[in-house]
Amino acid sequence: AKNGHCDVSTHDVQNKSLGQWVKQQRVLYKRNVLSSDRKQQLNSIGFIWDSVEYAWNKTFNQLCAFKSQNGHCHVSTKDERNKSLGEWVRRQ
Repeated sequence: AKNGHCDVSTHDVQNKSLGQWVKQQRVLYKRNVLSSDRKQQLNSIGFIWDSVEYAWNKTFNQLCAFKSQNGHCHVSTKDERNKSLGEWVRRQ
């Protein structure tokens, strides 16, 4: 497990064909035409069916860790260490 996840982007130059395949599996899943065997196989490796939800939850967990460490959720976009988290909080 080189990358430790199953969220392969179609923008990943080194894994473009894999990213396209992942995207196609998500489409088939959403259309409810992916076989139950394939769903089970993909679920067994932690396949991410909704990459937008996955990304949101990942950042939400970062916010929870920030709050645990700092006692608040006021993440500054001026803090270089947490700039992207601060921008995410601002957009919510």
